[in-house]
Amino acid sequence: MSVAVHPVTGPRERARPPVLPAWLAGEPQAPTPAVRLESVRRVVHGGVRNAEDMGALLSPAAAGQIEVLAARARDLTRRHFGRTIALYAPLYLSNFCSGGCVYCGYAADRDVPRRRLSLEEAESELRALRDRGIDEVLLLTGERGARADYAYLRDCVALASRYVDAVTVEAFAMDEKEYAGLVEAGCVGLTIYQETYDPELYARLHRWGPKRDFLWRLDAPARALAAGVRSVGLGALLGLSDPFAEALRLYRHADHLRRSFWRGGISVSFPRLRPEPGGFDAPCPVSDRDLARIVFAFRIALPDVPLVLSTRESPRFRDGMAGIGISKMSVASRTTVGGYAHGPLPDDHGQFRVSDERTVPEFCRALRERGLDPVFKNWDMVFRGPALFTERPGSP
Repeated sequence: MSVAVHPVTGPRERARPPVLPAWLAGEPQAPTPAVRLESVRRVVHGGVRNAEDMGALLSPAAAGQIEVLAARARDLTRRHFGRTIALYAPLYLSNFCSGGCVYCGYAADRDVPRRRLSLEEAESELRALRDRGIDEVLLLTGERGARADYAYLRDCVALASRYVDAVTVEAFAMDEKEYAGLVEAGCVGLTIYQETYDPELYARLHRWGPKRDFLWRLDAPARALAAGVRSVGLGALLGLSDPFAEALRLYRHADHLRRSFWRGGISVSFPRLRPEPGGFDAPCPVSDRDLARIVFAFRIALPDVPLVLSTRESPRFRDGMAGIGISKMSVASRTTVGGYAHGPLPDDHGQFRVSDERTVPEFCRALRERGLDPVFKNWDMVFRGPALFTERPGSP
């Protein structure tokens, strides 16, 4: 059997094609061109019952109905979320990474300066975010390694829970016991993108490292929910392959988790490839119109699920989507390691380029001008259990 060799991780056997779970292997695998306009209109007004209905909203027949989809998405968003937009900020803890993702600026073979925040530096960053009014923080690392391992992540979760009410993580896939440990430390949510639901493409894009295991990553949200994580965030990295086929598989994943873990929550994100230090170009570029249609389809299919749009997207696009499908957004983001307390280091260009660089006041002003209310806090520490009632720094 052929092997891939990397100076950091060493040899690794080329993975055999995985046996897909039934929920992902079922039909349809992609929207069919044979869908009729009447079917699209029926689903728009009658709701999505299964993957076939979702396929209708993502089919070519729906392309000319984007205004109809937008109007329905706006009505459902207002019904379930009012005129509010929940806000959060990412905090990159480390850019050390053992992975070989071809599309990522932090891949192990990228010639970029590597850095990890000490706990003292992380605390300074958390103070800076709290001073901006941020009360939900997403902690990020690269793939598991000696410089940023599970123990380090758990320590950072425990630290962050002293400063903000909602601590979520986006890091390497873990086992159920490790996720339970993060919950004990104060973690309430997990974000983990499958990147692509096409196993053959996945194998080509992930050249080495633990992330190369398609099924281990695919099952991570289920392990997290089983461990007591209250909510998981799903997504596919749009631009790697046919975006409508990916969106349909992403819907299958969300639907499976909702049926299997009805007490937990999910959210869905729509990250679109952005320029990064490795110079990877999207093989299947996704237009604003196509991305908007995917968001509208998800709102119609999952009316009460938070849909998330990050600062990867332009101010114009984010302003247009706020409240019309999208109910949650990142704000004033840094994709550098740290960068909130003292600004990023001059040689740290981040995992990818941020498109919306507005400050928190600027972004909130833009939302209010559109009749929307920014929400910084929708979670209380009391719901995290008595073991987590700790006095906060600076609290009376």
